[in-house]
Amino acid sequence: MKRMTRRSLVLTQEAAGHPFRRSLPPHVFNRTPSLDAQAEDNAEAARRWRMNGGDWRGFLAAYCASFVAMTIFIA
Repeated sequence: MKRMTRRSLVLTQEAAGHPFRRSLPPHVFNRTPSLDAQAEDNAEAARRWRMNGGDWRGFLAAYCASFVAMTIFIA
């Protein structure tokens, strides 16, 4: 008769995940980023995604050009 093995509900780092993740050293998973670093990263991402005047001008130029082209095509 086959013995039933006991399995824990919480998998350890070695037992769970991708083989590459299991091969990483434990100190990689123990590092928690500070709140200041996260806030700084969020502020940098928001600054990069913010649209400035040149972006709006380019968007409006493309929109107007496509609107005029479609109007000429339909007419």
